Amino acid sequence: MQSCLQTSPSAWLRTIVSAAALTSLVSATASAQQPSSDAAAQQAFNNACRTCHSVKEGDNRLGPNLNKIVGRKAGALPDYNYSPSMKDAGFAWDQDKLTRFMVKPDEVVSGNKMQPYGGISAEEAGKIVAYLQAAGGQ
Repeated sequence: MQSCLQTSPSAWLRTIVSAAALTSLVSATASAQQPSSDAAAQQAFNNACRTCHSVKEGDNRLGPNLNKIVGRKAGALPDYNYSPSMKDAGFAWDQDKLTRFMVKPDEVVSGNKMQPYGGISAEEAGKIVAYLQAAGGQ
């Protein structure tokens, strides 16, 4: 076995390159096994909202599309039939209002049409708000 002092420069270079490649491979494998925060946010949306809502502009379903929801006046999409209470809510959606609505919708807009939806955790709601902002370009 050669000592460190007797190893040729090209052998050292091969060792360093091999170590760097191995480190990169291990890092990539670990990243692939853990979902990113973006993936977790989309999964939260899919689990709690996608049945009734879309993030695609104009794609209204049982619920209105949520494209560019942050900053939008509540009950304001012209091509969706909102409940009277949502039309008369008198506010624009912001991060806090959306989060509170997803957690306890009746406390934010009593008489909304999201029945039997009962709410989700604040943590999940936060992920969904982040997803909506990213998906809606805001």
